[in-house]
Amino acid sequence: MNIIISNSSPEPIYQQIVTQLKQLILEGDLKEAEGLPSIRTLAKELQISVITTKRAYEELERDGYIETVAGKGSFVAAQNKELLREKRLRVVEEKVADAIAASKTAGLNQQDLLEMFKLLYEEI
Repeated sequence: MNIIISNSSPEPIYQQIVTQLKQLILEGDLKEAEGLPSIRTLAKELQISVITTKRAYEELERDGYIETVAGKGSFVAAQNKELLREKRLRVVEEKVADAIAASKTAGLNQQDLLEMFKLLYEEI
């Protein structure tokens, strides 16, 4: 698992962890029932406070992304397939909205943007 913490980010460190773990789960890089590093292990790897990683895990658990089993650790929670699909669609919509905003700033019209999407979609 590759989590990158930026000290220059305005986002709190625990929120950076939450955001990145949610993204890994939604993109399918972390699978259902897959074990996560312990709070202490993650804190040591990221060289941050155990309290910070604990807060991130608590928020992920509250939002239903992970489950913690006493004495066994934290695991990716089973997700409702339709809900997971909706979350993934929301991520795509946000990224497309960002692309549209950037294209308008760059002076591209709708046709230019659609052509760019077609070309990129075929390449990937």
